[in-house]
Amino acid sequence: MRLDKYLKLSRLVKRRTVANELCDAGKVTVNNKVSKASYEVKIGDILGLKSASKEQKFRILQVMEHVPKDAAKDLYEALE
Repeated sequence: MRLDKYLKLSRLVKRRTVANELCDAGKVTVNNKVSKASYEVKIGDILGLKSASKEQKFRILQVMEHVPKDAAKDLYEALE
């Protein structure tokens, strides 16, 4: 699954276009490397999201095409 789609389905980002913009700006890393929106995420990858005030890291636990709203947090675990 593409990185931008995963960010949207996991509800780490509200819209896929915002996820694309974050990737284009270099604010999204996968395994400590700046990644493009087209990167194919895998279970075990470590995502990093940078904002103005902080950086968050998440480990991918599941990759699913359809995710109910209440199950989105089961797709990843927050680190640090």
